[in-house]
Amino acid sequence: MDADALVVGAGLAGLVAANELADAGRSVVLLDQESEENLGGQAWWSFGGLFLVDSPEQRRMGIKDNLDLAWQDWEGTAGWDRDEDFWPRQWGRAYVEWAAGEKREWLRQYGISFFPVVGWAERGDGRAGGHGNSVPRFHIPWGTGTGVVSPFIERVREHIRGGRIIYRPRHRVDALVTTGGAVTGVRGSVLAEDRSARGVASNRDVVGDFEFAAPAVLVTSGGIGGNHDLVRANWPERLGAAPEHMITGVPAYVDGRMLAITEEAGGTVINRDRMWHYVEGINNWDPVWPQHAIRILPGPSSLWFDGNGDRLPPPNFPGFDTLGTLSHLRTTGHDHSWFVTNRTLVGKEFALSGSEQNLDLTDRSYRDIARRPITAVQPSMQAFLDHGIDFVQATTLRELVTKMNELTPDAPVDFAHIERQVLERDRQVENAFTKDAQVAAIHVARQYRGDKLTKRAFPPHRILDPKRGPLVAVRLNILTRKSLGGLQTNLDSQVIGADGEPVKGLYAAGEVAGFGGGGVHGYRSLEGTFVGGCLFSGRAAGRAAAREAR
Repeated sequence: MDADALVVGAGLAGLVAANELADAGRSVVLLDQESEENLGGQAWWSFGGLFLVDSPEQRRMGIKDNLDLAWQDWEGTAGWDRDEDFWPRQWGRAYVEWAAGEKREWLRQYGISFFPVVGWAERGDGRAGGHGNSVPRFHIPWGTGTGVVSPFIERVREHIRGGRIIYRPRHRVDALVTTGGAVTGVRGSVLAEDRSARGVASNRDVVGDFEFAAPAVLVTSGGIGGNHDLVRANWPERLGAAPEHMITGVPAYVDGRMLAITEEAGGTVINRDRMWHYVEGINNWDPVWPQHAIRILPGPSSLWFDGNGDRLPPPNFPGFDTLGTLSHLRTTGHDHSWFVTNRTLVGKEFALSGSEQNLDLTDRSYRDIARRPITAVQPSMQAFLDHGIDFVQATTLRELVTKMNELTPDAPVDFAHIERQVLERDRQVENAFTKDAQVAAIHVARQYRGDKLTKRAFPPHRILDPKRGPLVAVRLNILTRKSLGGLQTNLDSQVIGADGEPVKGLYAAGEVAGFGGGGVHGYRSLEGTFVGGCLFSGRAAGRAAAREAR
């Protein structure tokens, strides 16, 4: 045996698992097909939001939350309805209890703290027991995703220096080795050195091979979001036809290879058709990886039109129901949709997902953060207004629609049809009473102090108000992101085989395991639960494998 455990994948779940093993005195070989520049994986690029329940940050914002309400929201969002959902449901309950209990203090041990204003993501489908967060729960860590990943990277480096972890980048696992029904190692290909910057697609030139043996193998290799062929192959009928055109919210190395490799070794993959993709994707004007996409995190005020120019029906408002909106848009015959808004709303209500798009938070620049409420448009957002291929601006609505049609000549929208719908909405903001559900939702959002402080829900006003201009239209694309299904695991992160029993020596964590159990989210996510799912399942896998290795 070369070590007590092998960890396949050096993303966040893999780092957490490796640290848990090494902290327990176990020897670890950490393998990854990418270079050391990519240590930490895709979580490095994330906004890093974390789902917490009844936190001090919530209480300071006047938010009343508790375990029962959070579990009601999680169950209503997950919608588990399959026999194979037994372990995902157990994971879901365990995760919500962790989020309401130990999670925040455990993170603080790694120096992770939070921005004081709690965000309200996935506001729901309008039903008390349905999808969505009843209250704000999206906690933004200081340092964003980079700030969450960095402490675990540093801890891994300490273990490397101490000899407890052997790190092997550019080692691509091609097979799991089995002996007598147990997984006892891995073998694969050594890839040529590639010093490309973090996130840039690297070469796949094979220069050698390797094999390592250990009594425990932990698969933490991520999902399928960088592999559009796999996304389309697993696309569910309930979401309509798979899009012909998608852009990519994760680096190219998120390729899903280890799912099939682990299946060949006896592991079971469940819920392949459950996935999480955003509909507010824009092409990065300064891309890092191929088809690099950024998601707009919108406030509730912009008008949303499909590719035919029809305003989206309730509850498909910006920031409310990601997959509900995706499902609706797949019935329209187009792979794109539109925000029609104005510069004021872009400046106040649009945020961009990603650590590199929020450098004030990522770099913990309190001076720059303090400028946010008084800055007309954030610099990262202004760069998209200036250079983004999905943005058009105009002083009149007719000019704006003309530019929209120049951007999508194969799917023109009718000016009179757009104008009528915009005017109908604008007439609803003349007083505090309204029958427009989206305008009513703005009034509800503004009752939350956090949205008012950060201007994430701006006072209702006419989209066509010239003082708020110029007008802005944004072509929105489908952005691939997360696998919600994956390798089925029990609460010790042991991979379940076809016979319903754990495969000896085999563990999985992170997105490759559906963030726990093969689908901790069920059909939908409450947000702030992907990075957190990597932390929770990676910790469980590392601790369980460490106990088994005693």
